[in-house]
Amino acid sequence: MSVTIKRVESKAELKKFVRFANNLYKGNKYYVPSIVFDELATFDKSKNGAYEFCDTELYMAYKDGEAVGRVAAIINHKANERWKAKQVRFGWIDFIDDIEVSSALLDAVAQFGKAHGMEQIVGPLGFTDFDPEGMLVEGFDRLSTMALIYNHPYYPEHLKQLGYTKETGWVEYRITIPDQVPERYAKIAETVMERYNLTIRKLTRRQIMRSNYGQKFFELINQTYCNLYGYSLLSPKQIDSYVDLYLSLVDTRMLTFIENAEGELVAAGASIPSLSEALQKCNGELFPFGWWHLIKAMFFKRSDTLDLLLIGVRPDYQNCGVNSLMFYDLIDRYRAMGFKYAETNANLESNEKVQAMWRPFEKELHKRRWVFGKDI
Repeated sequence: MSVTIKRVESKAELKKFVRFANNLYKGNKYYVPSIVFDELATFDKSKNGAYEFCDTELYMAYKDGEAVGRVAAIINHKANERWKAKQVRFGWIDFIDDIEVSSALLDAVAQFGKAHGMEQIVGPLGFTDFDPEGMLVEGFDRLSTMALIYNHPYYPEHLKQLGYTKETGWVEYRITIPDQVPERYAKIAETVMERYNLTIRKLTRRQIMRSNYGQKFFELINQTYCNLYGYSLLSPKQIDSYVDLYLSLVDTRMLTFIENAEGELVAAGASIPSLSEALQKCNGELFPFGWWHLIKAMFFKRSDTLDLLLIGVRPDYQNCGVNSLMFYDLIDRYRAMGFKYAETNANLESNEKVQAMWRPFEKELHKRRWVFGKDI
C-alpha cells in the first residue's frame, strides 16, 4: 500500500506527532525521549515566539493505516534574510526503515517550500538553534543527551540515497573532568581576571530573577552565536520562555557569570546534570510520576555526567582567555558534586574558537552530526 501524507491539524494529531519518536524508539538504550509537555509548547503559536517570524506545517506519514513517520516544514524568514537564503527547513523527522516513507515526508516539505518561493531544503533544523538539529552520522552506540537528536543509522543513508548532501557538520565530545583545576588553567584564569579587571559572580535564583540575569544571559548568547551557521537572533518573547525553562532545570551552583569593571556581563556558562537516563525511565511523560525521575536526577541521585548546555563570551572578549574563568570556577564544584564526565553540546566543525576550549582536557570525540541539503 502506498504512503499517505497527512497534515497535522487537530490537537489529537499534534499529540500523535509529538509522541511518534518516543514510541518508535521505546526500549532503545541510546535514544533519549523528548519531554512531551515541552514539545507541545514548541508547536503552540501562543507560546513559541519563533512563530513571529516562521511559517510551518507538520506532517505525518501513514501506511496500511499505521503512523510510520513525521516531519516539520519550517521557513525561518529571519534566518533567510540574515543569510540571504531561500531555504525551507525540515525538522523533527523520524521514520521507519522504508525509503518510500522518508521520500514522501521530505517531498511534502519541499512542496511546502516551493509554494513559498524557497529554492533549497535543509535539515534537520528547528525553528532556531535552541531546537534539536543535526542528524547523527557517527556515535549510534552512545547515549544521547536531552538537547540533541538521536536517530537510527539508516536515516542518513536514506538522505544520501535521495540525493541530499552535507551542508555543515557538528562534533560532540565526552570530557573527563580533572580531579582539580589544572595549574596552567588556574594561572591563565588569574592573569585574565587581573588584566581585564573581571569578576566571577555566583547568583541565587532570586537574584537572577530580580536583576534580569536570565535575559542578560540570552542576550549574550545572541551576541556570541549570531555569526554561526543558520543562527537567527532570539526575540524578547523567546528569551523570556528560555529563561523560564532553564531556570526550572539549572542548579545555580552550575551557573557562572563573569562581569567587567562596569558590571557588564561579558561571559557566562550553564550546565545541568545529565537527565538522559531519567527521561528514558519516564519516556518523556511528566505525569503521573515522570516528574519524580527528573527531580531525583537533578538534585538527589545525580548521574556522574553533566551536560554543558551553553557557554557565551561577548565578541570583544573572545580570544582573551575569558572562558578559562568558567572552568576555573566550575571544575572543583563539579567534582564536589560527584561529576566525572561532561558532554559538550554540538560544536560546529568550523568553529575553531569553541574547539580550542577543550584542548587542555582529556576527551573523546564520540559523535558527529550533519545538516543535509538539496536544491528544490
